[in-house]
This record gives sequence, structure tokens and C-alpha cells, in this order.
Amino acid sequence: MKQVLIKNMYLLSSVELLYGMTLRGKESRHRSKLVRILNEKVKELGENEIELIKEYTGVDENGNPKRNEQGDFHVGDVFKFRKEQQELLEEEIFIEGEGNMEMIKTVKEILSNYDQEIGGKEADAFDYLCEAFRVDEEDLEEQKIG
Repeated sequence: MKQVLIKNMYLLSSVELLYGMTLRGKESRHRSKLVRILNEKVKELGENEIELIKEYTGVDENGNPKRNEQGDFHVGDVFKFRKEQQELLEEEIFIEGEGNMEMIKTVKEILSNYDQEIGGKEADAFDYLCEAFRVDEEDLEEQKIG
């Protein structure tokens, strides 16, 4: 497996799930590397969401999104805003490259061997990460033909 795709909407819950895992050695280091990558993407997503909000609310004299009297963002076209926001959340980030191959392999093994009980949001994130890391698939590159 050379790359992993993760939708923006699963970034934060994936970070929370991975942080909660008790791991040692290489597994812990590679999990931490993935969490650093995901946290950077969470930050970018937040910045993109603020820019989208500003696009639909306009900005006040301080450059912040405009708010109504109740303190909520004053979005003009809510339907169009929600559509664009959903598109942003559906976008996928790519984790790939020679420097990440070992980390991807290790995280796949962590997910495959994880046997702790989880529920709710964490269970959803776990299921999503298992799909993203293709936990139930064999890596054809690693199989020996012979």
C-alpha cells in the first residue's frame, strides 16, 4: 500500500481515536507521525472553513466573519453555503510517498490487530480508518510469488 486517502470529515475523529490507543515503540512513533500529519490537515481544514464562512457572511471591520444579534454567523445563502461546506468535508487528503510507506504499513497493522472495545464516534472513525488503510486486503506487493 503506497497511499491512503482520508476524507476531511474524518480527520478530527481519526486523531482522537489514534491518540486514545495505548501503543509502544515503533507503533507509537508511527501513530504519532500520522497524528502530526492529520493535525496539520485539521488546521488547514479549519482555515478553509473560516474562509468559506467569510465568503458567505462578509467580514466586519476587524476582518472576522459577520455575525447576527444572536452571535451566529450571518450566512446569506444557507443552502449554497451548506453545499460548499459539505463538498469541503468530502474532499480527501492524500498520505503517500516513500517517507510514509513504513508508517502506512505500521498503522495498517495497528488497526488490523487492535482488539480494544470502542463505541460511538470512535467506532465510526475506526471503521473508516480500516477502510482507508484497506485492513481487510492483502498487500500484493508484499506477497511472494513462487
